[in-house]
Amino acid sequence: MPGANPTENKDDIAMYPGISPIAFYIGPWPVHWYGIIFAVVIVLGTLLAANDAQRRGEDPQNVWDGVLIVILFGLIGGRLYHVIHEWNTLYKDNPVAVFYIWNGGLAIYGGIAGGGIGLALFAHGKHLNLLRWMDIVAPSLILGQAIGRWGNFINQELYGTPTNLPWAVYIDPQHRLPGYENYSYFQPLFLYESLWDLFVFGILIYLTRRSRIHLFDGDAILLYLILYSIGRFFLEGIKIGDVFTVFGIRTAQLIAALLIVSCSALLIYRHRRAEMPQVVHPET
Repeated sequence: MPGANPTENKDDIAMYPGISPIAFYIGPWPVHWYGIIFAVVIVLGTLLAANDAQRRGEDPQNVWDGVLIVILFGLIGGRLYHVIHEWNTLYKDNPVAVFYIWNGGLAIYGGIAGGGIGLALFAHGKHLNLLRWMDIVAPSLILGQAIGRWGNFINQELYGTPTNLPWAVYIDPQHRLPGYENYSYFQPLFLYESLWDLFVFGILIYLTRRSRIHLFDGDAILLYLILYSIGRFFLEGIKIGDVFTVFGIRTAQLIAALLIVSCSALLIYRHRRAEMPQVVHPET
């Protein structure tokens, strides 16, 4: 790559010391930073969703009752997508590593799909308005993604092409992907996505709490899928590693493009339909 630093030297290591993925030990058991960050995400997201539920006139207790099933299905979906995606690279020769979730490896789109199934099951059992509860969850979801990406930084994963930009991240040799062993600095893809997620979070909070724009039930989750996917589509272009492609297009980019188009069309259709004058047929 032009402009990238292709060599390893001691100054690099001194400038960018690695952070141990283990925060501390409780006796012989390690507590990983990834798990701590994940726990923080769950607590903050649940509190935010409970507050939003109360603001909308819903029972916030439903948030606490349903959080476990949503997280469980989200973890299964996110891990399943990731394992399928990275099977040849990370798991083919060591299948037991599939269960080492503390080492990272949760795919967002898989997590969204899994969590959505969990929420649908919970809402059905409680006779709740699913679209409204998806809207309640949406800001918490994108905030959790913004915070959770820093777990990728600690685990030295989710980085982009080699670069010599001032904000480039140093990756230890053992964490460099095949074909990039001789490069030291990489695009901090985790940082780009975290900042984009915070931007999307700000838009959702403004539109759902501050703006005078009337939103229908389901609009917030549609906006989340559109805005997040816009950022993901472009960021996926600088990601490196073994990726699935369909007709030469990266799978994540294809999913993002489909979500942008379909959710935008649905959002426009819903609002235009609401603005159409109602035709009243005279009684005969």
